[in-house]
Amino acid sequence: MALEHQIIAGEVMHARLAPKRNAFKYATCYVSINLSQPDSLPLKRNRFGLLSFYDKDHGASDNSDLLSWARAILADHGLAGLKGEIVLVTMPRVLGYVFNPVSFWLCHDAEGNCRAVLCDVNNTFGERHVYLCAHDDHRPITRFQALEAEKVFHVSPMLKREGHYRFLFDITDERFAVWIDHYGSDGTKLLATWLIGKNETMTTGRLRSAFFRFPLLTLKAIVLIHWQALKLLLKGIPYISKPAQKESRVTSSK
Repeated sequence: MALEHQIIAGEVMHARLAPKRNAFKYATCYVSINLSQPDSLPLKRNRFGLLSFYDKDHGASDNSDLLSWARAILADHGLAGLKGEIVLVTMPRVLGYVFNPVSFWLCHDAEGNCRAVLCDVNNTFGERHVYLCAHDDHRPITRFQALEAEKVFHVSPMLKREGHYRFLFDITDERFAVWIDHYGSDGTKLLATWLIGKNETMTTGRLRSAFFRFPLLTLKAIVLIHWQALKLLLKGIPYISKPAQKESRVTSSK
């Protein structure tokens, strides 16, 4: 049975742990789009709406086929045999505006098991990087089995581009949850983050309700990013200039 399109209403939490603590949490809303079932999507696609989804915001960012982009990455990393449905978990455009700190491409096998997750990260400098999370033996990703990847992408000007990420996923029919923690090169845990949300079948009525329940969602995300950066500066955390982005645009977990 095809995986249905869903709305994910929940919370995001970020906690900076060292050298000074700064934490925040806010309500958020994501959409879960089965890219293998485009004709049944209630969300407005490639046209303006209260909430909408534009292909050019994802993948190669040129309106090309999103499934082909994701499958090419899988093939390049030994996962060409992963032929099941691909579900994109992302924030929608709100009144035409979008900023997605991170989107998640859930890649399934023919039996419906999630065996890889593409964590598609955007920074505020207009750059992107993909962290491909999959076990070495390509077994299904199950609850709280850690995956790690070297941090190679500059995101926050308050954190060095070094150390590694630790990813944990809990993906079920009822909820979507992910924990991403950043550890420094000496093993110190510097940043703890999570996104936890409850899944609901996507309908036109629920999309309309989500628009009013989470007003200016994507604008709030970009405003909060800069507000928290200002708070860190006021706490004495030094600003780190952005290094040149590394040539590779995909990093595989280990």
